[in-house]
Amino acid sequence: MNKTITHLPGQERWVAEIDETGLGAVDAVRDESAPRSVMGEAWVAMRRRPMFWVSAALILLVLLMALLPKLFTGVDPNFCETGRSLEGPSAGHIFGLNKQGCDIYARVIHGAGNSLAVGVLTTAFVVLIGVAFGAIAGYVGGWMDSLLSRLTDIFFAVPFVLGAIVFMQMFKDSRNIWMVMLVLGVFGWPQIARITRGAVMETKSGEYVAAARAIGVPEWRILLGHVLPNATAPIIVYATVALGTFIVAEATLSFLGLGLPSSEVSWGGDIATAQQTIRTSPMTLFYPSIALGLTVLSFIMMGDVIRDALNPKGAKR
Repeated sequence: MNKTITHLPGQERWVAEIDETGLGAVDAVRDESAPRSVMGEAWVAMRRRPMFWVSAALILLVLLMALLPKLFTGVDPNFCETGRSLEGPSAGHIFGLNKQGCDIYARVIHGAGNSLAVGVLTTAFVVLIGVAFGAIAGYVGGWMDSLLSRLTDIFFAVPFVLGAIVFMQMFKDSRNIWMVMLVLGVFGWPQIARITRGAVMETKSGEYVAAARAIGVPEWRILLGHVLPNATAPIIVYATVALGTFIVAEATLSFLGLGLPSSEVSWGGDIATAQQTIRTSPMTLFYPSIALGLTVLSFIMMGDVIRDALNPKGAKR
């Protein structure tokens, strides 16, 4: 008969062959079907979801468009023929031309680079700042928690997009990807700080944290080596969804003429230009809008899948 012996819960499982007398194990093999860790279990759960593969395919497509645009088109997105303004689809321009006579398909492809760059850089910035503030506030507590929480509340009081508009208006002569990232990051970190604070406060009460203290492990090592790794699930979920949110925020600023300069190709800028011809040539608005919408949707769907995989009980509820 078989007997399952588990060592280090969630880490290893062994199946031992016991002889008929039950006196000893004849053979023992590792049970490879069992996940080794929480992330391993999450991966097994995610790959069973069709939504995961759909969102992953869309994200991979956007990444390829951003990193290797020449795989999709060899047309210069900034090359325009004003004499061919608003021409429909043709052999060399499958999406047609916009009001300036630029190839819409090429601009959609190249627009992914700037939009994704702003989203990734801003997400990395807010995760770095928000996790640092939230982890310190949640773990140290006391006056430090009160101080950092009040600082977070101050930034929460300022509407995200409104604050970004005001700051971009102040620095409109030096607009670039880094400036947009910085402005969006300054107003985007409080949410993840609160999420991290709550996760750390819940995690630091674990028995393994008390055991680490009992054997004299320094507090900073407990925070970095024990508490934070076990509080990453909500951070990962938020970061995935926030990436799509920041892409929308950049498009909003560019739509208002306060994001990336007109010399940079971006979906928001093309949407702003297309609104002038929406009645006569609605497809000039349709293509960049679809690209933006599908990109944001893919990250939101991926965030939902990751959330359900990391918190299966919450998904069932």
